[in-house]
Amino acid sequence: MIRVMVVDDHEVVRKGIIAYLSLDEEIDVIGQATSGEEGAALILREKPDVVLMDLIMENGTGIDATKKVIESFPECKIIILTSYYDAEQVFPALEAGAFSYILKTSSADEIVTAIKKAANGENVIEPKVASKMMTSFRAEKKKLHDALTDREMEVLLCIGNGMTNQEISEQLYIGIKTVKTHVSNILSKLEVHDRTQAAVYVHRNRLLEKEE
Repeated sequence: MIRVMVVDDHEVVRKGIIAYLSLDEEIDVIGQATSGEEGAALILREKPDVVLMDLIMENGTGIDATKKVIESFPECKIIILTSYYDAEQVFPALEAGAFSYILKTSSADEIVTAIKKAANGENVIEPKVASKMMTSFRAEKKKLHDALTDREMEVLLCIGNGMTNQEISEQLYIGIKTVKTHVSNILSKLEVHDRTQAAVYVHRNRLLEKEE
């Protein structure tokens, strides 16, 4: 038997899920909670195999509860069951230790399948959530300095080498005014406030090493 617990502050949703799960001979619903705080305490006491965890609740979010449970009971498979799939919810939940992430638009059979897979060590990520993760991953792969023009990159590398505007002007054979314009554009594109931060960006991303 798979020992399951449901944590959701919406009574109709919680009772509906429990009623359906109770029909499955392989699942034993051993408890329910209406908040993250109550849920975490109950989970740590009863030690279920799998937990269906809502995210947005009063008295402790699903993310807070997940983090607290996993820190003390890492074997627990927590399935986030929510209506939210924006990056502000998905990544913190997974970082907190959630095993699977599915939406409340899932059918009852899909929820049961996710529970059984979790019990067998297989996680399930809702397609919409997986798509959001891939989009975010691709965005992270694209560096801010990719938006710089070739000339702006040359100026940025000079900044990384500690050169003044006058020295950059002489090095690249361009006027001081042009240098200042490039520097202003660079700071904007790199989302930094001053030349020092731009220089730090250069070294953090090892841009000078790539030029060697």
